[in-house]
Amino acid sequence: MASLLPYGDVDFSLRAMAGRAEGFGRNAIGGLHGPLYFVTTLADDGPGSLRAGCRRKEPLWIVFEVSGTIHLSSYLSVSSYKTIDGRGQSIKLTGKGLRLKECEHIIVCNLQFEGGRGHDVDGIQIKPNSRHIWIDRCSLRDYDDGLIDITRQSTDITVSRCYFAQHDKTMLIGADPSHIGDRCIRVTIHHCFFDGTRQRQPRLRFGKVHLYNNYTRNWGIYAVCASVESQIYSQCNIYEAGIKKKTFEFYTEKAADKAEQKSGTIISEGDMFLNGAQPCLQTQHTEGCNMFHPSEYYPIWTMEPPSHSFKDVLQICAGWQSVCRPAEISTNLD
Repeated sequence: MASLLPYGDVDFSLRAMAGRAEGFGRNAIGGLHGPLYFVTTLADDGPGSLRAGCRRKEPLWIVFEVSGTIHLSSYLSVSSYKTIDGRGQSIKLTGKGLRLKECEHIIVCNLQFEGGRGHDVDGIQIKPNSRHIWIDRCSLRDYDDGLIDITRQSTDITVSRCYFAQHDKTMLIGADPSHIGDRCIRVTIHHCFFDGTRQRQPRLRFGKVHLYNNYTRNWGIYAVCASVESQIYSQCNIYEAGIKKKTFEFYTEKAADKAEQKSGTIISEGDMFLNGAQPCLQTQHTEGCNMFHPSEYYPIWTMEPPSHSFKDVLQICAGWQSVCRPAEISTNLD
């Protein structure tokens, strides 16, 4: 029987992705109501460049007429109502990464991020005050800081079908205990493959994260970490240990406006633990906590029980894909 996977029809037409994310980022429409912008050069800036399209203020659906590597000399800032659609080409961003700062309605699809260098350089940095964001089918590896960081009151975000590898601090959600505004953060992570990344798949402070149908294997410290006041709902994921067996970690920190230190809460429901992976869920982390349930925020999501065959599917379907760029159908703009 074929695996139940989300988004089976979003490649039918170019803009069918808009507003179709599952989870907290479900309202992200990207550049749905804007014209097509064609990237015609691999140059870092100038006419026809990705940077030139991302800085424009009007909605745009950005597609690529070229394949290859774009060497970013500085963070590439993305303004609101943009879709960066890598379907149909092989585009790799290196040197620096994307910065989603005080923006909304962003879709980033089918790109590769590799080799980001410098202090505080993330593959995709989402801060501050950004919302309605969907990161889908991207491959990320080997950055000097995080692969995807979501901090400073950024919220309503979905990360789906992404591949993470060759990295230490993979995904930080919630900046530090002094940023109490991060209590608003809400993120969904699903159908992703964390392949030997060391830690932070993710690490969360303050906010709410729904993890489902992800495959995390061979981590170096822990798989998932709940820090101060965080709530993580881990549902039907596959955790396959390597040398390190501890799946869930709990770090205690003190919020800036509280007197006592607290860790976070992880609820594990239907998860599969392989090769001696140890959940280590302790009762003190769940007692007295107002734990959220995803159904309070969105009615449905595409999920199936974890299995060895589903693990194989995720390894194939996560990350950049060699798919054609769908045709533009004008009725999608009506």
